[in-house]
Amino acid sequence: MSGELVKRYYTELDEGEWNRLVKNPYHRLEYDTTMHFLRKHLPRRGLVLDAGGGPGRYTMELARLGYDVVLLDLTPRMLEIARGRIREAGVGDRVKGVLEGSADDLSMFETGSFDAVLCLGGPLSHLVHAERRLNAVKELIRVAGPGAPIFASVIGRLALCMNSIVYLWPEMKDNQALYRQYTATGQYLGGYGFAPCHFYLPEELRGEFEGRAQVIEMVGLEGMFSSHEQRYNEVQASGEYNELLWETHLKTCTHPSIVGVSEHFMIVGRKR
Repeated sequence: MSGELVKRYYTELDEGEWNRLVKNPYHRLEYDTTMHFLRKHLPRRGLVLDAGGGPGRYTMELARLGYDVVLLDLTPRMLEIARGRIREAGVGDRVKGVLEGSADDLSMFETGSFDAVLCLGGPLSHLVHAERRLNAVKELIRVAGPGAPIFASVIGRLALCMNSIVYLWPEMKDNQALYRQYTATGQYLGGYGFAPCHFYLPEELRGEFEGRAQVIEMVGLEGMFSSHEQRYNEVQASGEYNELLWETHLKTCTHPSIVGVSEHFMIVGRKR
């Protein structure tokens, strides 16, 4: 049932998911920081799986950089948008497949098929049952080749708690049971403006990977600016401090405290 609700949410969101990562400087932090660490850890060339890649923004950028990419997503409408964008960008020769499927079932791929594996933006978070999330992690690792990097980003629980007082009040006072549930367990089953989701703590994500793959680092994608969208956009618009802020962000975004309070955070692992 939760999978159908996720499909419905992203079908109705339509082009909004394509635009989300670039709609303002604050949202670009997630994208730019992710790309920084992809460039840092990806092999120079190879075949990349973009699992849960939605409308294909990362697929297209990696194709432009010379990688061969397979895009997989749960929602047919996201894949339809991706095919159109890929045609417009002229990178179709690098995109080796645009496939419907879920990150917790990659049985269409042989073990060790990919030189790098991505699961970015929250596909793991949308698997609300713990065993499905763990299955997804196992599958992402399985299809990676020996020594291949694996990147997975999720939606953070602590940032949601911090943001509740800013964005969800006073509505949340009438849904106190819901508030207690997702702050205590991370579980949100849908029905209030967002798809079903598990909001992660960093130690949960690390625990899913440790013992199965080498954990290289964890990254807070919005970093120290998390939960300060309006002010960050205002400062960026001035243009005065952009270089300094980006430099400071990169110096601090892997600190465990910063990872914990980021709206999205990413783990970088390596297949043993």
